[in-house]
Amino acid sequence: MSSSKTEPLALPPVSSNNGIKLDVGSQKPVALDHLGPIVVNKDGTLSRITNWEQMTDQERAGTKKMLAKRNAQRRKDLEEAIGKEDL
Repeated sequence: MSSSKTEPLALPPVSSNNGIKLDVGSQKPVALDHLGPIVVNKDGTLSRITNWEQMTDQERAGTKKMLAKRNAQRRKDLEEAIGKEDL
């Protein structure tokens, strides 16, 4: 058995110019538009479109329109299913 000490792993230093810095204590809304719209899945989980950044503006507009309708219908279906479970 070796009794040598191992140094703990250190996280890389945080750079102030990398990424987006969020102040979670503020009441200001935060836009994450670069991630694309939220998708409501049939089981109620949420996801995002993986290729959003590669889409053209026209593809994004069509996708947003389609998702708005589909998400609304899925939310309605999920709310009705929850209502039936309460009976």
